[in-house]
Amino acid sequence: MRISSLHSKLPAIGTTIFTVMSKMAQDYGAINLSQGFPDFECPDRLKQLVVHYLNAQKNQYPPMAGIPALRQQIARKISELYDHQADADTEITVTSGATEALFDVVQAVVHPGDEVILFDPAYDSYAPAIAMARGKAVRLPLRLPDYRIDWDQVDDVITKRTCLIIINSPHNPCGVVLCRADLDALADLIAKRPILVLSDEVYEHMVFDEQRHFSVLSHPELRKKSFAVFSFGKTYHVTGWKLAYCVAPATLTEEFRKVHQFVTFTTTSFLQYAIADFMAECPEHASGLSSFYQKKRDYFYQLMQHSRFVLTPSSGTYFQLADYSAISELGDMEFATELTQHHGVAAIPLSPFYENPPPTHIIRFCFCKDDATLGKAAKILCRL
Repeated sequence: MRISSLHSKLPAIGTTIFTVMSKMAQDYGAINLSQGFPDFECPDRLKQLVVHYLNAQKNQYPPMAGIPALRQQIARKISELYDHQADADTEITVTSGATEALFDVVQAVVHPGDEVILFDPAYDSYAPAIAMARGKAVRLPLRLPDYRIDWDQVDDVITKRTCLIIINSPHNPCGVVLCRADLDALADLIAKRPILVLSDEVYEHMVFDEQRHFSVLSHPELRKKSFAVFSFGKTYHVTGWKLAYCVAPATLTEEFRKVHQFVTFTTTSFLQYAIADFMAECPEHASGLSSFYQKKRDYFYQLMQHSRFVLTPSSGTYFQLADYSAISELGDMEFATELTQHHGVAAIPLSPFYENPPPTHIIRFCFCKDDATLGKAAKILCRL
């Protein structure tokens, strides 16, 4: 086949905005508050365990679903946090990052012509995965200004072809958190319909102001029809390790693994052993993460009170939305470019997360950085 005859499966998709802005930050020497990765190290004990297992001949293929010890630790954690007894053998699968898990779910359950409901602004991997399954993304806007889901609107767009609803809490890029009433509303909508749920919960341990994370696994009805995706990379400050997991009922997991085995088959062996031991030895790391990141959120928020940006404190994740209307009338991509290239701070524009962006002037900052980094960035931003 000649290259000229190739028809793209994703003709409208370019390079992800995270890659674009991080490269721009690197090219212009800007402080990178765009892509969501920490600029500080993971726990020392975790690094020690990695070195131990790297040198203990744990370097060959682990089981396709993940090593048993890690899946057992995940099951223990789910039981403690969400009062759900997930079977480590048949309901938990370790993946090479959350993006892989999200992709696997969509490929497992979406058939040509099926409809998938998602909410804009939506994490940018959802729609391409649906397109590659030859499904149709039905994109509903979150209700402004609080970025909440309008469940009556969801009910209005459900058809006989609706097979999946994707939710994300805590939400990237907006930092909002679903409440129990949201899960109840979703459960009611799909109770008598053949609709499944994909719940992206990778920021589960980053919920602020004494709120709590409501997982679909904690909901007696939703857990029966849901895939829940979680991230070790986010929890342990190791985004580059690309380690995550998916929890779903056995019948759904069976279909999920059929795809997973031909996408990555399995994931890095010695890292799995290290994380399994770390989860057993240091459960306080995960339980203390909300407090850790709330301090960073509050620190950045206080610093930015001296700026012309308008911030409403994030409820979860390590992202903070900022309205720059008082500073510039540029569109968000143009403003983010100018901010990076001419002022030395990189941020993420919100429009790439939408099918039809609303007329707002909002960008997203990432505050999972050292205080010195946040201070330096805020000093620049306060001069605008």
